[in-house]
Amino acid sequence: MARYTDAVCRICRREGLKLFLKGSRCYTKKCAFERRSTPPGMNTMRRRKVSEYGLQLREKQKVRKSYSVLERQFRNYFEKAEQHKGMTGENLLRLLEMRLDNVVYRMGFARSRAEARQLVSHGHFAVNGRPTNVPSFNTKLGDRIEVRESRRNREYFKTVAETIKSAQTPEWVSVDAAKLSGTVLSEPVREQMPLEFNEQLVVEYYSR
Repeated sequence: MARYTDAVCRICRREGLKLFLKGSRCYTKKCAFERRSTPPGMNTMRRRKVSEYGLQLREKQKVRKSYSVLERQFRNYFEKAEQHKGMTGENLLRLLEMRLDNVVYRMGFARSRAEARQLVSHGHFAVNGRPTNVPSFNTKLGDRIEVRESRRNREYFKTVAETIKSAQTPEWVSVDAAKLSGTVLSEPVREQMPLEFNEQLVVEYYSR
């Protein structure tokens, strides 16, 4: 499957917002956005008036790149969100939050979504006892996500237990650091999802 392989710090600089794509590094002085927050490329200091379409496009790109989703896949999520009851924008964010790679990240098993995606792709996790290596797997209420028994003795998972204990997990998931497992307690509500996103602009972009 195609994926973004360029420097991810360029994404944060382009969107003008720290998206925490490199995990713990984003909290240090080494963060590229902290050292140079201007957009990448030449003539970036010139002021330009951003159109309404430009604002909608940038917000869509911000959300899409935060969850590391390609354009066609993101559009499919939007079409599914439209079919659900309630606010389309909120439904869209909820579908993205319920992806397996994001749930693994939220539970503290990984320092970034990219790292979580790699761990899932390498088959380290099981959902309800069944090994799953699909990052886009849609988790549901009551699903139990755990590190597979055969992978728990690996060096990474010996140290990740301490990381989980110090992580700020959202209220819609619970984590057992000792057992390297967690459970989806509920579907996240808007207050429990990233507040820096303006999902209404994404809806307006696709409603043109």
